[in-house]
Amino acid sequence: MTPAIGFDELHDELRGCRRCLEEGYWIAPGPVFSRGAGAGLMLIGQAPGPTEAIVKRPFNAGSGKRLFKWLAEAGWDEAEFRATAYMTAITKCYPGRSDSGKGDRVATPFEQALCRPWLEQELRLVNPRLLILVGGLAIKLLYPATMRLDEIIGTAAYFPPEVADPLNFDLSQAKIVASGEWRVAGEEAKPVTRHSPLATRHGRFVVPLPHPSGASLWPNKPENQVLISRAMALLREIREIER
Repeated sequence: MTPAIGFDELHDELRGCRRCLEEGYWIAPGPVFSRGAGAGLMLIGQAPGPTEAIVKRPFNAGSGKRLFKWLAEAGWDEAEFRATAYMTAITKCYPGRSDSGKGDRVATPFEQALCRPWLEQELRLVNPRLLILVGGLAIKLLYPATMRLDEIIGTAAYFPPEVADPLNFDLSQAKIVASGEWRVAGEEAKPVTRHSPLATRHGRFVVPLPHPSGASLWPNKPENQVLISRAMALLREIREIER
């Protein structure tokens, strides 16, 4: 792939990709992604599910219902979000059912690596000011695998303009942001307002969310629902800054 292609050419190449099949992995051929008309908003999930593989629409089934219920707390209705966001995933094709028959198969690290150049092209083209990472595989783009969800959900990472390259996933270069404040190591917490250092259209916010699948019990716990609500409050504040 050439690095300077546009969306149409990238999507044509992506639809023709057979890398995983050629390596012997079973997938439902055909990538799942959607390109909204807006600029600067991107969501990365883990992988499409079985219904997404058929209709080619991200978060089409039960996990989508839960996700958009959360996002409604941040002020987005589903139609608006889909119309403005670029929605994609770590791996673009449905990887099939797990060997146990319960749930979907998690794409192997090798499959993720095969798909990574497509994701990097998407990130370069969208150049998001707000990036939402949904589920463990997406969260691990930025956060260490050793970090627990209850340490992550309800916060965001803010990359200031000088380090806001869309492919920069070095957490040490980010400021950790919580709802109602921004925190920098060794400094007092300060409010997030239009006049704060975060109120810039040249920086980048990254907000992690748990996987909204009904198979995941994590979002059902009351203490974790509080963290999800904090994440939605933070997304509302970020949207206000970006307006």
